[in-house]
Amino acid sequence: MYFAALLARTEDGWEASDTELDDVETLSDLAELAREASPDDDTVLVLIEQEDSWFGVVRIDGEEDPRIFVSDAAAAARSSYGEILLTDELLGRDPDDQDDLDALDLDGTEDGEEEEDEDDSAAGTGGGGSAEAVPHGPVGDAGILDDLGVGEKELRSLSSDAVTEIADALGASEVLETVR
Repeated sequence: MYFAALLARTEDGWEASDTELDDVETLSDLAELAREASPDDDTVLVLIEQEDSWFGVVRIDGEEDPRIFVSDAAAAARSSYGEILLTDELLGRDPDDQDDLDALDLDGTEDGEEEEDEDDSAAGTGGGGSAEAVPHGPVGDAGILDDLGVGEKELRSLSSDAVTEIADALGASEVLETVR
C-alpha cells in the first residue's frame, strides 16, 4: 500500500494535497506536478511511503533541480514509484553504460567489456543487471530537510511511519492528516 502527498510551503504555512502518481512516469513528471502545487515557486515536498518497506522525499525549490532522499534503494527499486526516484545520477550510474546497442559487436558483446563485466561479478556484488547498482539502505541527499528542522541523522533513523514523523517535525501533521 502506497501513500503519496505534496506539502507546499506558503506564506500561511504548509498546505497538503493528496497526489495520484498513476500518470507520473519520470522524475521530471513528478517535479512538474510539484511545481503546479505551488505557483509562487515556494518549497514543495513530495512524500512517498510504501508501508514498512521504504519512503522517499523529493524537494522542489522553484526551478531548481529536484533533491531526493530514498530510505532503502533496494526496496524502492522493486516498486514502480520507487523507480521514478532512483535515477541513474542518484545511484551513481552512467546512463551511457546501459543498453547502448550502438556499442555492441555483431556477437552481442561490447568491445573490451566482457572481461571487465566478469571481474565485476567476481567481486561478489551478486545478482545481475541493474540490480547490482542498487544499494541496500539510504541513497540521495540526507540533508534535504536540514533547513526545515529534520537533520540528516534524524531522517536516516525514521521509523515505518516516516511521512507522519516528517510532517510532525515540519509542523504540518494536521494538514497532512486531512489528505491521508
